[in-house]
Amino acid sequence: MAEKASKKYAMLVPTSMGVRLTPVDSQPFHCSDTFKMQATSAESNVASVSSFLGLRVKVLTAFVTNSPVSHFIKDNLGSRRMDFEGPEFEQGDPWGYRHQINMADSGWGSRGPRVQNDRAGEVGRELCADDFDLDRIFGEEGVEIVHLSGLIAALSPKTSQFCLDIARAAKAHGSKISFDLNYRASFWKGREDELSKAFHEIADASDILIGNEEDFQLCLGIEGPESGGEGLDGKIDGFKEMIGRVQAAYPNARYFATTLREVISANAHMWGALVTDGNEWEIILPREIGVLDRIGGGDGFVGGLLYGILKGWDVQKCARFGWASGALAATMLTDYAQPADEEQLWSIWEGNARVKR
Repeated sequence: MAEKASKKYAMLVPTSMGVRLTPVDSQPFHCSDTFKMQATSAESNVASVSSFLGLRVKVLTAFVTNSPVSHFIKDNLGSRRMDFEGPEFEQGDPWGYRHQINMADSGWGSRGPRVQNDRAGEVGRELCADDFDLDRIFGEEGVEIVHLSGLIAALSPKTSQFCLDIARAAKAHGSKISFDLNYRASFWKGREDELSKAFHEIADASDILIGNEEDFQLCLGIEGPESGGEGLDGKIDGFKEMIGRVQAAYPNARYFATTLREVISANAHMWGALVTDGNEWEIILPREIGVLDRIGGGDGFVGGLLYGILKGWDVQKCARFGWASGALAATMLTDYAQPADEEQLWSIWEGNARVKR
């Protein structure tokens, strides 16, 4: 099918929206009684970079009819300048559908953050291509990049099929596909063969593949360096060799990326990245960044990288913008980056934290 000349949306993300509860003042969850609530999902975190920088974004998700949490999520997506659509499901009874709850403290100093997900009755597990007009979305409206995550792809058998259908429709209409593998052991338990097949198909259709050493090994069976954050500088060649094996296995993809993180304390990380477009490499050796809340830093990196690709930048500029976007997200109490403008991110890259008046 011919590629649409002018596409309405720069980015589209299928996702299961939920809420995150975070104790105030960096306290542990188990001994707190005051919490900040925010609407969240890994995929919408990624899309936020583009939406806050003025590009058109669309979210495909599911809601619970007349739920105050659904109302809260819709208002939040609107405030993030995102269009959204998706089916409404009746709650049923008190044991019926609801949105997931992410319980996460930020950690502090020597105390690392702890995260627990409560996904019982999660409405997003019901996402299905039958609830969306994919020909309209991809053929009439048009999408530049579809960003898929292993979290939504592995959430349930229905969402695995949903992501496969999204990828096939995107490919048929000339949209680029970004796939962040995001392996989660609890999602894969007992479904290894089924999910391996689905992930291989999505990866084979993808233009942009993103993951850490564990993601590539456990999702796609690609040998990589030993997982773990210490001594990252000495592992660069191992990461490059791993990405070379991913390139050979998935020749349809053009961009390959992985982040590098070494935790000094909950508030100080060494942060780096490797990105290649198949020809040129940009290797960002880990540099120390301040961390207010680490959750969403990887999504911030992906969001910045995809923004650069949408803008047509070279691999060096895309990678550096992604690095800075991830560093920005780590300074925010939301788990998504909200850049004021491109210049703010370039200041982070340059290490210029002086006041701007």
